[in-house]
Amino acid sequence: MGYKVLVTDKINEIAVKILQETCEVDYKPVLDAEELKAVIKDYDALMIRSSSKITKDIIASADRLKVIGRAGVGVDNVDTDAATDKGIIVINSPEGNTVAAAEHTIAMMLAMARHIPAADASIKTGKWERSSLTGKEIFNKTLGVIGFGKIGSRVTSVARAMGMKVLVFDPFVGKEIVEKTGASYASSLDDIWESSDFITLHVPKNKDTLNLINKDTIAKTKRGVRIINCARGGIVNESDLAEAIRSGRVEMAAIDVFDKEPVEASPLLELGGKVVLTPHLGASTEEAQINVAVDVAEQIRDISRGLPARSAVNIPSLKPEVLEPVRHYMALAENLGSLVRQVTAGVTEEVEIVACGELAELDISPLIVAVTKGVLECSIEGVNYVNAPRLAQKSGIHFKKSASTDAECYTGLLRVVLTTDKETNVTVGTVLGMDVPRILGINGYLTSIEPAGHMLVLPHKDKPGMVAKVATLLSKENINISMMQVGRKVRGQAGGESIMILNVDDPVTGHILRELQKIDGIYSAKYVNLKA
Repeated sequence: MGYKVLVTDKINEIAVKILQETCEVDYKPVLDAEELKAVIKDYDALMIRSSSKITKDIIASADRLKVIGRAGVGVDNVDTDAATDKGIIVINSPEGNTVAAAEHTIAMMLAMARHIPAADASIKTGKWERSSLTGKEIFNKTLGVIGFGKIGSRVTSVARAMGMKVLVFDPFVGKEIVEKTGASYASSLDDIWESSDFITLHVPKNKDTLNLINKDTIAKTKRGVRIINCARGGIVNESDLAEAIRSGRVEMAAIDVFDKEPVEASPLLELGGKVVLTPHLGASTEEAQINVAVDVAEQIRDISRGLPARSAVNIPSLKPEVLEPVRHYMALAENLGSLVRQVTAGVTEEVEIVACGELAELDISPLIVAVTKGVLECSIEGVNYVNAPRLAQKSGIHFKKSASTDAECYTGLLRVVLTTDKETNVTVGTVLGMDVPRILGINGYLTSIEPAGHMLVLPHKDKPGMVAKVATLLSKENINISMMQVGRKVRGQAGGESIMILNVDDPVTGHILRELQKIDGIYSAKYVNLKA
């Protein structure tokens, strides 16, 4: 069955053609919620803009859905929690409309400062009101920028080029990064409120930013401040802002996004020339609409080919810049997690991932996701990189990471320590070159074997004849051995404890495992199934 994509909303035809390179595409730009709910079960991917609302009910009906692509930055119209729980990737285009949104912000600021909408309306009615439309220069004024992402940083650069002083607040960005642009770093929002002549918002809408501009924060601002919001509706409390404009506390506002869209009853509509209002036009340029649609279409196409998404909203640990340095360890990490879980009895309580050698210097968050998936999929169906962290959290499993410079004689090592209510077990592995995974140890036993679909793990007494006895039994059961490694717990010490790991061509039944455990000297017999 081919990869099927449903495109709703009006998407540029260039994006549709990109999807058609690898996918079967149905373009249905006008679907209501019930219609979408009825057909979504037949599709692997969904591409939307802002009009379609992807609710929990729609996601519950999406039996095949693997990815939801939002052609734009915001994903407010997608229930990302429900998508994550179901293992559906949600992607967006965080940079496709950066230029458009930044330019609109600057345009709104200038239109407000120079009364351009009011002047335009006035002269078209035959008036010549120069004195009543005297504006203010932005040169040498202080612009407070809240949020220093792609758009906020671009607005900062343009404002600095126009001679403004810029004060930036973003708790997730370092002071040195802000100051490289010539802007000043605000240590708190109070600095923004107290010092800014203009304030512009460039943050997502979430529990921390909802009603960020309200009567209490407005009370801290300079009298006569001017506020611009081209980010998300709901960040500004429209009633509080309208009251502040009426009282003169806020001189003017330029607003492109609203709490409820289309706008019907906002108090801002009653303020005439004191506000500049546009109908969510921040990303509405021909270039931006093409850019975001092409970006998301390319990501869906790549996912259909088995490649990672560049901008997955609900799996930030797999962003390309984070994933790329450790990509060649991903399959190994998943197999180490799966292996240690399959040889360990009891209920998982804690998983520790230890990065050694070169890995100790890298961000291993993608490897933690891979180990998590490997551990969980032994007991939970439908686990993938999207929902693995959330499922682990719901299961009460504690994950921790640590680092060590010691990688023995290898460039890098990954160690997974799994603790249950009954025991603790350890797996260790590396990647030789860039594409040869090797399992190097299990619970202190030394070995070197590649992961395989069917494996036998046999700790045993180190004495003559053990390999022959195991091989004879497997031969009688018509089980072929493709690779085998025998390793001791203490290198060079004969007669102690050893381990036999065999890669075999077929699954090993419980009957065979019981027969193996009857061999004198075999401590235990575990069958392991990996995704080799």
